[in-house]
Amino acid sequence: MIRVILIDDEPLARMVIREYLADFPQVEVLQECNDGFEGVKAIHQHQPDLIFLDIQMPKINGFEMLELIDQPPAVIFTTAFDEFAIRAFETHAVDYLLKPFNKERFGKALQKWIDQQKAGGKNESTNEVLEEAALTPSQKERVVIKNAGKIKIIPVQDIIWLEAADDYVKLHTREGAFLKNKTMGYFEKSLSPDQFVRTHRSNMVQVKEITRLEPYEKETWLAILRSGEKVPVSKTGYTKLKSVLGL
Repeated sequence: MIRVILIDDEPLARMVIREYLADFPQVEVLQECNDGFEGVKAIHQHQPDLIFLDIQMPKINGFEMLELIDQPPAVIFTTAFDEFAIRAFETHAVDYLLKPFNKERFGKALQKWIDQQKAGGKNESTNEVLEEAALTPSQKERVVIKNAGKIKIIPVQDIIWLEAADDYVKLHTREGAFLKNKTMGYFEKSLSPDQFVRTHRSNMVQVKEITRLEPYEKETWLAILRSGEKVPVSKTGYTKLKSVLGL
């Protein structure tokens, strides 16, 4: 039995998928979810084989929802026309259904996934899509994290500096520090280079938070922030900072 979850804020869209799934008796719908918050809980609870996921949803979008799951299940994305998303899906061979889709197109997408599973296919391409999604303007405006079991949305302008912490990145804000299961490289690509500078292999700083630079050890400096915190600046980071600050 193939266990699936439907995640879409449009009841009609979920109803259509349920109707189309009637042709696949080997598929069991475990739950329907109205938004990404419900989706995260349902995936953790049921551990489905496959989800049908809308991208444009209120609260958090489909990409942000997947980032909150340590091991995302297989995904067939459903979306209204989104030029970027479709390009990313096609680049990384992830199947998608462009709304409104008919029964034949739906059947092809699901059968393709079933055939891939029989052949021992993996879901690595989903993570590749998420990496590319981080580069879109809408995804650069905020960071979605899990904190103490709750989902929190952090506007990018509220991030003071970032610090590598093993497999995570620690986001320092005025509310406190929060962990995101990403790499410094991910944030260096996704955050605006005019706003954030990687001052050190383990740190990034929001430029407007810097009050001054102080010499430290040989060819290194410390960025003194408005908060009073001190962030290491390497020789390469110093060069980047001078360029952004126009020094």
